[in-house]
Amino acid sequence: MISASGIAIGTAALIIILSVYNGFEDLIRSLYSTHECDLLIIPAAGKSFDPGTADFEKVREMVEIRHFCEIVQENLFVKYNQEESVATIKGVDSVFQSFTGLRNYMSEGEFSLWHGELPQAVLGRGLAMNLGLRVHFVDPLVLYLPSRTREISLINPASSLNTEKVFPAGVFSLEKGYDNSFIFVPLSVARSLTEYENEVTSVELYLNEEADNEKVRKKIQSIIGDSFIIKTRYEQNETLYKMMTAEKLSIYIILLFVIIIISANLFGSLSMLIIEKRDDAAVLRSMGADEKTVRRVFLFEGWMISLLGILAGVIIGVAVCLLQIRFGLVPMPGNFIVEAYPVVVKFWDIVFTVLGVALIGYFASFLPSQLFKKSEKAKDYMQPF
Repeated sequence: MISASGIAIGTAALIIILSVYNGFEDLIRSLYSTHECDLLIIPAAGKSFDPGTADFEKVREMVEIRHFCEIVQENLFVKYNQEESVATIKGVDSVFQSFTGLRNYMSEGEFSLWHGELPQAVLGRGLAMNLGLRVHFVDPLVLYLPSRTREISLINPASSLNTEKVFPAGVFSLEKGYDNSFIFVPLSVARSLTEYENEVTSVELYLNEEADNEKVRKKIQSIIGDSFIIKTRYEQNETLYKMMTAEKLSIYIILLFVIIIISANLFGSLSMLIIEKRDDAAVLRSMGADEKTVRRVFLFEGWMISLLGILAGVIIGVAVCLLQIRFGLVPMPGNFIVEAYPVVVKFWDIVFTVLGVALIGYFASFLPSQLFKKSEKAKDYMQPF
């Protein structure tokens, strides 16, 4: 029972930790999908391009596309009253706000880029805190970007800067890295700063729900050619998703090593049992059992102990996860976007956990059974025969 309990605790811990990791992974994916498009078109060479060509007009007319959003993105210098910072502006059209999920993560104000003819800005919470900015303040946010066409003047350096003023309309709180850098402004303001007439730095495509992203991607690629790169939602943050997969695999391997240590109890229990049952094994031999049969008895007993622990561990682990999902028993510390630890139980995690622990249990049972040696007392039992 001690050996089975140890394996049960290890199995339950493995299922619970993997499920919590799944919860955080899904949460991160949902947060990134909030501001990521289905397909992103960027130039293969250079920084900007003109989306008004005949090829892009064909893309605009595709029935699978809900919205064709032109984007101008650039790093610049921003000033609010006496506070200064470096930020990334993202110029978007007026329809963008109806397609982005950022409006559901507004901590202050609203996602609005125009107030009549007055341009407005929506920025991240971290950047707003660094600038000491609040939505109800009346001071404008001043954006500075060096001109691409004018030469730098040593007498008046400010004359070589493009300047735009926008008024803060909202503050969003999504993810720390994103909150600390991004400012959404009208596309016309971004083009004025970057001195683009019709050029953009990228195009974001939002597809219909029933559309097959990969098929649409191949179709668009055949239209616009190899001069452009089309990225899926996964490829836009490929490094992040690969890192999460590697971390999950690392956690699984580390916990399996913990279970290997726990299985030392099973190894010790079976070894002691073999010593205790040498006389009984000798009786079995005298009745005709061969060495393989005797060893199989101890192997099956050890594996049954492992399977008992695995079954109990799976039941406990899944039960704890379901209770966390239903009632949120363990709250998240601090001020986070979710109140309790997110948990997602996946079938294949349970399958791989059972297979991994069962394999460890098999070897923990196999080794003591192979170390079993024929007792000298067996000769005494065999004498009458």
